[in-house]
Amino acid sequence: MMNKIIITLVAIFLLTQVSFAQEKLSIDKVVAKVGGEIILLSDIESQYAYTKSQAPAGEFGRCQIVEAVIGQKLIVHQAKLDSIIVSDSEVDAQIDFRISSVLRQMNGDEERFKEYYQMSVDEMASNLREDMISQLLAEKMQQQILMEVEITPSEVQEFFNSIPKDSLPFLSAEVEVAEIVAAPKVNEIERLKALQEILEIRKSIVSGEADFAAMAKKHSDDPGSGAQGGELGFAERGSYVPEFEAEAYQLEVDELSEPVETEYGFHIIQMIERRGNKIKLRHILISPEITYDDIDLAKIELDTVRAKLERGELEWNKAVVKHSLKTAQSYNNGGRLQNPNTGKTFFQTAELPPEIYFATEDMEVGDVSVPLEYLNQRGQTEYRIIKLLTRTKPHKVSLEQDYAKIQELAKENKKNAYFGDWIAEKLDETFIKLDEGYLECPSLEKYLR
Repeated sequence: MMNKIIITLVAIFLLTQVSFAQEKLSIDKVVAKVGGEIILLSDIESQYAYTKSQAPAGEFGRCQIVEAVIGQKLIVHQAKLDSIIVSDSEVDAQIDFRISSVLRQMNGDEERFKEYYQMSVDEMASNLREDMISQLLAEKMQQQILMEVEITPSEVQEFFNSIPKDSLPFLSAEVEVAEIVAAPKVNEIERLKALQEILEIRKSIVSGEADFAAMAKKHSDDPGSGAQGGELGFAERGSYVPEFEAEAYQLEVDELSEPVETEYGFHIIQMIERRGNKIKLRHILISPEITYDDIDLAKIELDTVRAKLERGELEWNKAVVKHSLKTAQSYNNGGRLQNPNTGKTFFQTAELPPEIYFATEDMEVGDVSVPLEYLNQRGQTEYRIIKLLTRTKPHKVSLEQDYAKIQELAKENKKNAYFGDWIAEKLDETFIKLDEGYLECPSLEKYLR
C-alpha cells in the first residue's frame, strides 16, 4: 500500500510545476533524514497544502504526504549516488520557463510580480533553485529506472485476461481525423494600406507629434499589448516569430525600428531595456484587412485540392506538405489532429469541434470533406478539409479493436510495479530516520529509530 501511495504522489509532484505561492513557515525544522537528504517541516506542509488543493478532499493526509516525500528524497539520494548530473543550464531553463509563464500572465509587470509574491524575480529564481535541482534529479532517476521496461505481446494478453470480464469498460465511439488547412492570404492592396498606416504612425512618433503608448492604445491591432501602451514585458530568445525577434535584438535602448513584416502584419518595435539575454520591448501592430475575396480564394484553393484527392491525382500526405498551413499543429503529423485532452489522435465524437463533428457524421472512412470554415486561436477565419481516417462504434474493450490502448495500459501497469519494487528495495537499503515527535503514523513506525 505504501509503495502505491509513494508512486502516486511522486508522480503528482514530478509532473506539477513548482508552486510559487508556497507559504513560508516562521519556524522550520528537520523532521526526517533519507540517506544524505533532509526533510523539513516546510517540505511536508507545503506539499500537503498543494496536494489538498489539487486532490479530492481527504484523499491524502499528512502521513501519506510524509511517505511520498520520503519517496521523493529517496529518488534524489539515489540519483546522487548514481552520479546523475543536472547542468546549470537545465536548471536555469526550467526556472526561467516557470517564472516567464507567470510573468506572461502579468503582462511582464515585474512590480506586480514582486507585490504578489513578496519577492523579486531574481529572489524567486534563487528561492526555487534547490527545489528545481531535486526535481530534475528525480525526473532523470525515474527515467533511468523505467527506461528498460518493455512489454511483450504475451504480457499484454496476460494483462487483458487479468481484468474481470464484467469490469471491461465500454468505449464510446471514436474517430481519427486529419486536416489540410488554408488561411486567406492578404492581397497586395490591403498589405500596402497597412504599411502606409504603420509608416505614418512611426513618423508621428519620431517627430514628437505623438506618444508611442498613446498611439499603441489607439491603433495597435494587438489587443493584449495595445491596452498596455504596446508593452510586451521581458522575454528571451525564441519568444517571438523570427522576423520580429531578428529586428528586436538589433535595437539599442530607446531605439525605434523601421516597419517589420511578420505573419501578423507590420510592426514598429522599441527597445525599453536589456537584461542579459532578455529584452523588454513595446510594439505597435497594424494587421492588413482580410477581404471577402481573400477568404473565398482560400476556400477555392482547398476545393481544388479536394477534387485532386478524389480523382487520385494527389496523395494525402503529399497534399498536406504542399498545401497545408505550415504553422498548423497537424502539419508535421500527416495532418492528423491531436486531442488536446489526451495528447492522442483519437477523439470521442463529443470531443470534436462542432464543424468537424457534423461534417464527419455521415462520412465513410477515407472520405474527404468539403472546405469547413472555422476561427483559429486568434479569431481569424481559416478553412480546412477533413479526412476521416478511422472510426470505431461504441463497444466493450477488446484486444482485437483496442490492442494499442491495452498495450499502453499494460506497460504503465508494469512500470508501476517495477518502480514500486525498486522503491521497496532502496527503502530497505537506505538509512531513514523520522522525528518521532512529529506525527503518529502507524505506517511510518519502522523509521522511528
